[in-house]
Amino acid sequence: MGLIGRLVDALFGESRNVLKETAEVFRVNAEAEAVRDADAQAAALAQFAAEFAHPRRGAFDRLVDGLNRLPRPAMALGTLALFAAAMAAPLWFAERMRALAAVPEPLWWLLGAVVSFYFGARHQAKGQEFQRALAAGLLRAAPRARQAAAEAPGESNPALDDWRARGARPATR
Repeated sequence: MGLIGRLVDALFGESRNVLKETAEVFRVNAEAEAVRDADAQAAALAQFAAEFAHPRRGAFDRLVDGLNRLPRPAMALGTLALFAAAMAAPLWFAERMRALAAVPEPLWWLLGAVVSFYFGARHQAKGQEFQRALAAGLLRAAPRARQAAAEAPGESNPALDDWRARGARPATR
């Protein structure tokens, strides 16, 4: 074998890649870092899911949830009813609107604040519910992704396989 053959064997022979091993001393292995990050994220999501897991809800909770669902449809249907009333009984409608015009402006501001806070709180609650559902979906997907990464063809590393067999977990940053 020639000089080039011996050099290639020294760098890449015997199922080793000296260049890769040397580069990993100075730069983190991106694939291993991604696996560590995925494990850390899965652990954080598991903690999040355990912390915010809700027990089965009782009749009172379901009743209050049902009552909380009423204002939006009531406001929408009430607005449509006002249009119908204006067409069916214009004089009756004009009297009611004159009474509304007599309401002081600070009371309108108060009504606006109450309605804004109600819908703002509902929007926040729905957003948090969506985040919980998303976290639960990611928790179910994380083990499958880790298994697929473990089954991916790649270079074998006996020391790493031995380390994993002993139950060691990659360190997270």
